[in-house]
Order: sequence, then C-alpha cells, then structure tokens
Amino acid sequence: MQPIDALAQAFSPIRTHAFAYPALEVVHIIGIALLLGNLVLLELRVWGAGAALPLPTLARLTLVLVAVGFGLAFLSGLLMFVSQANELISNRAFVVKMGLLTLAATNAAWFHGRGSLVKLDGIARLQTVASTLIWIAVIGCGRWIAYI
Repeated sequence: MQPIDALAQAFSPIRTHAFAYPALEVVHIIGIALLLGNLVLLELRVWGAGAALPLPTLARLTLVLVAVGFGLAFLSGLLMFVSQANELISNRAFVVKMGLLTLAATNAAWFHGRGSLVKLDGIARLQTVASTLIWIAVIGCGRWIAYI
C-alpha cells in the first residue's frame, strides 16, 4: 500500500460520515472569509481609504484575523485533502490552487519583508492588487476542484 493510500484510508471517515466533510467545508469558508475580508480591509487602507484609521493599529487587528482565518482554512483544507489525497493530487485545479497559495505566501513575505506597510508606495499598492487577485484565483480554483 502506498503511503498516500494509507493516509487516505486513515482519514476515510471524513468522507464517509454524513456531516464531517460538509462541516469542514463550512470551517474552510469561514477561514477564507476571515482571511480575505480582513486582508482587503488592510489593502484598502494601504491605498488611502480610511486614512483617519492609524495603519499600525489596523494592521495589528486585521493581520491577527487574517492569521486566524488562514489557520482555519489551512487545517480544514488539510483534513479535506488527506481524506482524498489521490484524487486531489491528480486534479489540475487543486495543483494550480497550491501554486497560487505559494505565490500568495511569497507576495506576503515580500510585502512585509520590504516594509510595505511603512512605505505605502507604488510597489506596496501593486502588491496589494496582486494579493487580492491571487486570493480570488485561489478561491476560484478551490471551487473548480469539484468540477474537474
């Protein structure tokens, strides 16, 4: 038995229980909402919206919620993945989604590594547009997984 098969078999109750997989999908969607909603709020502030709000204070609040949302999405996604790993690894939409998540992480590391929250320059704005577009594409690929 392949290791991936053993993993999928160990987590098969997620697929066979009537409520397990749908519950994980709900948690996944809540995580995405927390992540993207707060990320867009911070990105709008980088563009100058809500200029009366102090950016460091807003960033502390929103980035904590982004991290919580990412954690929920990651953990629920991981559990969904291990329950059907073979099918997902061969699914083009899933593979593209994983590539986009890597791109999103790279963009976020670059954004924070270069101090974009302090600079608020054209590059920071470009990074926020890229971030939003990448996350929308991640969500789109996530939805397409079921149809490819």
